[in-house]
Amino acid sequence: MIKVFDAFAGIGGFRSAFERVGGFKIVAWCEIDHFAQKSYRALYDTGGEDFYENIRNIDAGGLKDFDLLVGGFPCQPYSVCGKRQGFNDERGTLFFELARILEAKRPQYFIFENVPGLLGIDKGETFKKILETLSGLGYCVEWLVHDSSGFGVPQKRRRVYLAGCLGIDCSGKILAFGESDEENSRKVEQLIGGCQGSRVYAPEGLAVTQCSGSGGMGGKTGLYFIDYNAPPNLTENARCITARQDNGFTKHKGEHSAVFHEEGPRAILNPFKENVWQNGRRIKEPNEPMFTITVSDRHGIVHRGRIRRLMPLECWRLQGFTTEQFEKVSAAGLSDAQLYKQAGNAVTVNVVEELARNLKRFDKEVRRLDTIP
Repeated sequence: MIKVFDAFAGIGGFRSAFERVGGFKIVAWCEIDHFAQKSYRALYDTGGEDFYENIRNIDAGGLKDFDLLVGGFPCQPYSVCGKRQGFNDERGTLFFELARILEAKRPQYFIFENVPGLLGIDKGETFKKILETLSGLGYCVEWLVHDSSGFGVPQKRRRVYLAGCLGIDCSGKILAFGESDEENSRKVEQLIGGCQGSRVYAPEGLAVTQCSGSGGMGGKTGLYFIDYNAPPNLTENARCITARQDNGFTKHKGEHSAVFHEEGPRAILNPFKENVWQNGRRIKEPNEPMFTITVSDRHGIVHRGRIRRLMPLECWRLQGFTTEQFEKVSAAGLSDAQLYKQAGNAVTVNVVEELARNLKRFDKEVRRLDTIP
């Protein structure tokens, strides 16, 4: 049995994966957000486990012994959606709390998760410092960017995972798989180029990452359809063709003479942001998966001129959680705003499930060779 300390637990994306695989036992968990704490307790039997609210206040020497430290430390200081202040952001220094616990308890393994922006911020100096810190504690460290779309989730969500083993070479043993990330997932294929607010993608591609503000008008990331044509919005026949037209895909406003042709539902990101470079308006082709759930974006679905926002349940499913899990948390009285936020902040369960299988196999092998007592 691999004993686990679940740091930055959120709604337990790591824990759900471990429960699916089996052979893991949570001995302690830490989460500062009160709403996430409520969801975590609704989802899991936490009896007999130690709980810590603020990781900065933990007496590391007083922790129960454990074999594996996991955590998705806050990504905002490294994300392209934020100010990217890295260690200059107070949240950016929370990585060193994980390092402090590693130094005090010396668990055999760790698995951390963050945004890919962590790799390049400050010209790589931040990530270099992280690797130097972990290596200095005696850990062999590997890292790899995985996309959730390659693990049975219809969401393009690229995240960097770091794994380490104390005193043993684990290179390519925990994070790597038989197929590369590119071979295992579909691509985002552009049909119409340009700035992010104007791009259109092929149906073979994937949705952009979900974030913690998904859903409707209040949540900022619901799915919307915006038809710029004057009523009646949908017509069986083409309108009079003019020199300029507006079909909802371009920024050229003119006579509303476009033909509305829709093969199926389409995903829309930020329908009101036509001129924003980073998270501008984007429209998918039919059958493309959803955009990545984020804090600041709005998502919508185009289908026969009707507006339907992305439901909290759909956001949870896009992160690999089950309908039963969602219903448990919903029954606990969490608001839609919190349900959206928690899904967007979670680690994708499907990805961690595969990592857990790898770690379990590796742990069994090294114990068979008596490398670990």
